[in-house]
Amino acid sequence: MNTENYVNQIVKHAKIASRSIASANTAVKNTALQYIAEGILSSTSAIKAENEKDVLAAQKAGLSEAMIDRLRLTDSRIGGMAEGVRQIIHLADPVGELLWGHTRPNGLQIQKVRVPIGVIAIIYESRPNVTADAASLCLKAGNTVILRGGKESIHSNIAIYKILTSALERAGLDTRGIQLIELIDREAIDYLLNADQYIDVVIPRGGEALIRTVVEKSTIPVIKHYKGVCHTYVDEYADLTMAEEICFNAKVQRPATCNAMETMLVHEKIAQRFLPVVTNKLRSSGVEIRGCDKTGKIAGNMKHAVEDDYYQEYLDLILNIKVVKTLDEAISHIATYGSNHSDAIVTDNVNSAMKFTREVDSAAVYVNASTRFTDGYEFGMGAEIGISTDKLHARGPMGLEELTTYKFVVFGNGQLRK
Repeated sequence: MNTENYVNQIVKHAKIASRSIASANTAVKNTALQYIAEGILSSTSAIKAENEKDVLAAQKAGLSEAMIDRLRLTDSRIGGMAEGVRQIIHLADPVGELLWGHTRPNGLQIQKVRVPIGVIAIIYESRPNVTADAASLCLKAGNTVILRGGKESIHSNIAIYKILTSALERAGLDTRGIQLIELIDREAIDYLLNADQYIDVVIPRGGEALIRTVVEKSTIPVIKHYKGVCHTYVDEYADLTMAEEICFNAKVQRPATCNAMETMLVHEKIAQRFLPVVTNKLRSSGVEIRGCDKTGKIAGNMKHAVEDDYYQEYLDLILNIKVVKTLDEAISHIATYGSNHSDAIVTDNVNSAMKFTREVDSAAVYVNASTRFTDGYEFGMGAEIGISTDKLHARGPMGLEELTTYKFVVFGNGQLRK
């Protein structure tokens, strides 16, 4: 098969399908989504069987346990996929929403109306649940979508893709509204990233290397999520029991995710009381601690954290700890080493909390809660397309509204510009 011709056919079909998908009414789109959710649940065994092929291949290839965890589909995760689709059904359809409008002195009625973006290409790694999440969100927002998952999840992705196209057909929608590039060679991505005549935006989901490659090669606008170097700062006014639970959850609950804590900052006034307790708890769960000199003196022998460590997105049971003298030093550390993803403060002091939320320039800023909540599902947005660390045109979890743009609709009765 000629890769260039294969990709060209897909992007052209996506552009053609975009017109009918954009004009589909809410009831029809919701019907298709209901078929997707039902199909996912009824095909659980088949999806798991295909997913097991991917997991075995990943194990033979020597992929890390963190990567394999991102790849694996359990009954619970498959059920979560279906529930995410159902949540999207119950969300308001953003297409056609009147954002702003007024009547000019000359009688022109000007409206700013929310509309679909058009054709979206999504390039992602490992997690096959992205196939269902991304397709469902794009469909509800009136977009066509081209999916290109990683080779490590190809069997899982194809199994889910068949459910998606079947649902479109049953609902009477153009099946080309959702397409999957089944070729696993990287050449297909290169052709995709240069199809600016047909694709309106590219959204990469995966490691930093993938995203930087997409940005470098794409002639199409890219919405990026480079990496999640997330921090939790334990303030001098923190409830230490709460802080211990929040920090443990942020690191251990699921370390292979982009919203897991990678560095814990601790105010020096509470470090002597807090660090021995929290480090013992973290170590008992297999966390490798890399600490500054002060942390090592307080909490015992550990690997010394060098400057490069503070830039790392480990996606594993590894944690940097640094003792800071002030809230300002904590904020400065986050500004220097963070990735504008998700950062938290634990404090009972309102002034500290408000200063942190004002000055930390991240997509999600937390007070007294785990960074693990940065997620479209947890934010009540339904399944998400990804978490953007950009500022234009979307930031944070990308739900339905972030998958739309707007246009101006102007009504007149013969007005001419003088």
